[in-house]
Amino acid sequence: MTGREHAEKLWSNILELGARRLVALGLIGLVVFLGVGLGAYYLSRPAQEPLYIGLEREDVSRIGAVLKDASIPFDVSADGTAVLVSHVNTANARMLLAEKGLPQSSKSGYELFNDLGSLGLTSFMQEITRVRALEGEIARTIQTMKGVKAARVHIVMPDRGSFRREQQPASASVVVRTETADDMSSAQAIRHLVAAAIPGMKVDRVTVLNTDGTLLMSGDDGANASTGKMASLERTVGREIQDNVRRTLTPYLGLGNFEVSVAARLNTDKTTTNQTTFDPDTKVERSVRTVKETEVSQNRSNQKPTTVQQNLPEERVRSEGGDNSSADNQRREELTNYEISSKTVQTISDGYSVKNLSVAVLVNRSRIAALIGNDAPQSAIDARIAEIEQLVSSAAGFEKARGDQIKVAAVGFIDDGRMMEGTPALSLGEVLMRQFGNIINAMTILVVASLLIWFGLRPAVTAILARSEPEQAYDAAVALAAPTDAAAPNGEPQIETVTVPNLIEDLTGKMNRTPQKKLEQMVEFDEDQAAAILKQWLMEAA
Repeated sequence: MTGREHAEKLWSNILELGARRLVALGLIGLVVFLGVGLGAYYLSRPAQEPLYIGLEREDVSRIGAVLKDASIPFDVSADGTAVLVSHVNTANARMLLAEKGLPQSSKSGYELFNDLGSLGLTSFMQEITRVRALEGEIARTIQTMKGVKAARVHIVMPDRGSFRREQQPASASVVVRTETADDMSSAQAIRHLVAAAIPGMKVDRVTVLNTDGTLLMSGDDGANASTGKMASLERTVGREIQDNVRRTLTPYLGLGNFEVSVAARLNTDKTTTNQTTFDPDTKVERSVRTVKETEVSQNRSNQKPTTVQQNLPEERVRSEGGDNSSADNQRREELTNYEISSKTVQTISDGYSVKNLSVAVLVNRSRIAALIGNDAPQSAIDARIAEIEQLVSSAAGFEKARGDQIKVAAVGFIDDGRMMEGTPALSLGEVLMRQFGNIINAMTILVVASLLIWFGLRPAVTAILARSEPEQAYDAAVALAAPTDAAAPNGEPQIETVTVPNLIEDLTGKMNRTPQKKLEQMVEFDEDQAAAILKQWLMEAA
């Protein structure tokens, strides 16, 4: 029988089971499949523990995004206030979130007033709550700035007094954690933000610090060149020079074959230079004064004669003779003032200058030997070291007059330049111990599936495919009526051949023997016996 015929016969047998049996078998199979599947799903899930609880929705969203980017599986509680991860990833997830500054939001803003009752709240408690809320809101705003991971604000409000001449000014301190330890780009903006958000606050009363203890800004702008800023600036310059040297030597020697250390000493003194230059060859008239004087004078003196007529009344005596003089004087004065040309230059230097540099470079000797050959003389190695020293001098901006020092040495590295070696393979025992939980879950799933099939599916299929009493009676009658021994054509008894029953064919044959077909076969075999059986059935039914 071909495979197609087997398939057609199986399909016809399935159709002959009837709708009720097919539906029952389908429901049983679906129940078993769902039971095994749900059991496997819940048993295969790893044990999870809370990572953080009491979170806000914003924190849950941010934490979920970070864990998803890090490929760490997580789950959220039903109320949406807790994040769950497997116990294997708990430490790694917490370190990752701490690096990202999460969780950020906490009940430290104006929502503090939502949890306070209106009864029994003193003015002191109200003021403290107001300051806490203001600190929380300012910290949230600072955390939204670029490059700031976390922030905390402390505000000292003035304590007003009725009998004080001078009131204490408000002050604030801000501690921030930035992406880079010496990032000062947002310090000035933070100071102005805090000063504008607090009544009566001045910018010079706000101090900004970093979490590593670096003082970013404090006091007025003239005090910015403090010791902390000086050290931070020296680290920045040293890091830039290290990067330049590293970029220069990496293509030449390769990663892990050299180490660079730079010490930069800077001068951040503010310098003011005033210069005035006079040019005597260049002059300009500034003022001209001219004075002119002219004097003309005439003098005349008349003398009357002494006569008798002078004593006579109404008698006029003529005076004749006398002295006459005249004078004419002229004076002119001119004064001219000249301005000598001058030039005034004022130079203010508010940057920094490099006093000197100290650069030390360690090179792996085995790498140099591999470049020039293992049997190379010492002179060739010295020549390579001198070449590397020239490259380092150019990359670091070496100036001998400034007192810079550069030292390049070829030494044998302990790990021979292999900073990261391969991790040895795990043993069979370690692998089994790590997978012990999964093995137990898998065995539990198999046991549950076996129990469902043995105690659920098998009895149900047996009950569905069980034969009724009339069918059993018919089989007994057919067995009694069938000849046990048949003679062979030559007169010898025929030996009955015993064959091993096939379970699949026996099951399909039993399903194929419907009552109608069995009745037809019984009538064809023996009509009298079939009629007797039918009469017996009718009498039993009556």
